[in-house]
Amino acid sequence: MLNQLVVVGRLVRDPELRKTETGRNVTNITIAVPRGYKNSNGEYDTDYIDCVLWSNVAESTTEYCRKGDLLGVKGRIQTRKIELEDEKVRHVTEIIGERVTFLSSSHNAKTVEEKED
Repeated sequence: MLNQLVVVGRLVRDPELRKTETGRNVTNITIAVPRGYKNSNGEYDTDYIDCVLWSNVAESTTEYCRKGDLLGVKGRIQTRKIELEDEKVRHVTEIIGERVTFLSSSHNAKTVEEKED
């Protein structure tokens, strides 16, 4: 079985680096990916895809990337449940980014991969 995908799009906002309780670096980013076809109004729709980046991938992305930069993210899809206050459950689907390629011209297509801890 295979759970792997690649998305290319633009950062919706500047990434912010955080640390978990165990001291591991993490950042959440959202990538805007325009669809390759027009809707019934003759316009291109855009999908907003949430990604989670860990360790050195999170550090490098936070250091080198800003809102509007073009990124390629290779990773896997993960789903999880979040229990809300009113006992409802929300399902979240996100990409766990294992490799990020900075495609904006100012970064000269730099690629960072998650290192084994």
